Amino acid sequence: MNELDLTIDHVTLSVADLDRAKAFYLAALAPVGLELVADVAAGEYGPVAFAGFGIGRKGSLWLSERGQQTPSTHICFRAPTRAAVEAFYTTALAAGGKDNGPPGIREVYHPEYYAAFVFDPEGHNIEAVTFAGPGDAGGGVT
Repeated sequence: MNELDLTIDHVTLSVADLDRAKAFYLAALAPVGLELVADVAAGEYGPVAFAGFGIGRKGSLWLSERGQQTPSTHICFRAPTRAAVEAFYTTALAAGGKDNGPPGIREVYHPEYYAAFVFDPEGHNIEAVTFAGPGDAGGGVT
């Protein structure tokens, strides 16, 4: 297994307003390469509507319209570059997120831990991180 392989296949967040959550995540996750891969109406596969975000046809983040989740949670997405982390932060704020930590190095985690944090519209702490250096097209951890 390499460092980019995940041991967690997917996660689901419960949300009160699926349309608002989809709009936020469509914008916020585009810079890290994720897009809407499934959009399912209530009654189609169960009693609630849900949406999946991922790459290709594989959903990694699922939103389920079951009501606001309490307590809220923290999810971090790997970004390929520092520019992608910065774009995540900017677009997430423009899409209705609230600042929880601007892009920058967090040496307490790792000397090359470059991340940004945003609260989504329902209070979840969403993060984008890269281990790539300035101008580095990689994102590996050393």
